[in-house]
Amino acid sequence: MLGVRHAAAVSSGTAAIHLALLVLGVAQGDFVICSSLTFVASANPIRYQGAEPVFVDSELESWNMCPVALAEAIERCRSRGRLPKAVLAVNLYGQSSDIDAIAAICAREGIPLVEDAAESLGALYKGRPSATTGDLAVFSFNGNKIITTSGSGMLVAKDPEHVKRARFLPTQAREPVRHYEHVAIGFNYRMSNIRAGVGRGQIRILPERVRARRAIFDRYRVALDGTPGIEWMPEPAWRASTRWLSVLALDRAVALIDSGGLIDRLAAELIEARPVWKPMHRQPVFAGCVYVPHSSGSVSDRLFEEGVCLPSGSSMSEQQVDRVILALQQALQA
Repeated sequence: MLGVRHAAAVSSGTAAIHLALLVLGVAQGDFVICSSLTFVASANPIRYQGAEPVFVDSELESWNMCPVALAEAIERCRSRGRLPKAVLAVNLYGQSSDIDAIAAICAREGIPLVEDAAESLGALYKGRPSATTGDLAVFSFNGNKIITTSGSGMLVAKDPEHVKRARFLPTQAREPVRHYEHVAIGFNYRMSNIRAGVGRGQIRILPERVRARRAIFDRYRVALDGTPGIEWMPEPAWRASTRWLSVLALDRAVALIDSGGLIDRLAAELIEARPVWKPMHRQPVFAGCVYVPHSSGSVSDRLFEEGVCLPSGSSMSEQQVDRVILALQQALQA
């Protein structure tokens, strides 16, 4: 499906990120550049290794890692005496980053690129499957993902030695001898057989689920066309998002309600909506880490303050989508 020959099944997407950093040799005191607008699971493994995250803002065109800010972040690392050990680019809400631009910067500097595709399985970038450009990529099959095993994840890599190491470490790093021999510290990061079987069954219907999620997004967009102050998560012409989540932002200067008010109004109708991810540079656990914003101002801060994630499950019926649309219309046009 991806065209990547080397893969390791593991217990979670977070475990896959941790293993990616391990096989790249990330260690105490290293810099790792990471998207700021993401879930904390993208950044936590950097700290597992004692490394220092350097957070990069989003671009306006896709809400994903900004290549210009990435180049600036690398220069800031260089000014502190060393280049980052890796770049971790997150594909947000089902859409690929501008990965060719990001990969070109990494290649020029000799920095390995890891794609966090936990949210973008099934997406396309210039006709290619998401997460097939970087040196390594990770996927998640958590219960909320487009394909789920109720947990577990996957690491894929171009270098077979990376995957060989990533398969060894999750077995508590047991050496291939008769007795229990351990030379390295390992982890219990294996995917269970039962979850693997569930995943193999679900992967066959990935295209169907992508179509369902894109259809939900399109219905929201069409139904709310002309409503003042709405900005939908953009989709550049050279990408095909899965619309894992249908996400909008409300311009506080124009919209008749702010994001918190909209979430509250929907909750009153027993409809769950959520804010966009709180950026990593604003998380207390990462206080003091370097953050490089977009040249026009922090995009990820604005999206956190104005963004709303709408119900987007592949199994939503037309009646359920209509109910959400009605509640949105009443809230946004009040």
